[in-house]
Parts: sequence; structure tokens; C-alpha cells
Amino acid sequence: MARKPSDILQGTLTLLVLKTLAARGPLHGYGIATHLLEASEDALRVEEGSLYPALHRMEEEGWVKATWGMSELSRRARFYAITAAGKRQLASEEARWAGITAAVNRVLRYV
Repeated sequence: MARKPSDILQGTLTLLVLKTLAARGPLHGYGIATHLLEASEDALRVEEGSLYPALHRMEEEGWVKATWGMSELSRRARFYAITAAGKRQLASEEARWAGITAAVNRVLRYV
């Protein structure tokens, strides 16, 4: 069975969201999902059922802070911003990702 792009996101969603917020500043959930889709050239589609629970978990961990504001369409929306703890977690996630990709590359070169 072929894998869906969303299958690849498992385990990387925290990294991608924190990196997006660090680079782009505060965004609402739709803005985060749109950025990930555009930046990945339509390869990474994050569904609401994955994104919002992850954002709530990150908020509970203290990695993001949420505030209410108005979206571009003048609708009330929660905007998420990375915190100092989130920046530390981002550094940890980036290091973990670098280790994983290095290990996968070693396996690919070995066989």
C-alpha cells in the first residue's frame, strides 16, 4: 500500500510547527497548515485532526503561547507563537531529526 504524505509527518509535526512559528512569527492553525503545504510544494498536508491536538499539546508543554486575534478574513482565531521553551525544544527536535536522517542515509549507503 502506498504511503500518504500525512503518514510521513508522524513524529515530525512538532518540529515542523515550531520551525514554522520561529521563522514566520505568530500564525493561526490554518496559516501553519498552509505554510507547510506551500513550503513542501504540496507534499505535506496537515489535517486539522492532527494539527490542533498537536498545538494544544505544545501549548500545555509551554512551547507555544496562544492568543485570540482576528484573521485576514476578519474572523476570530487563535494565533500561536513560539516561546523561549519552544525555541529550546526546536533545537532539540532539529538535533533529533539530524540524527535520524544521518542514520537513514548511512543505511541507504550501506545496502
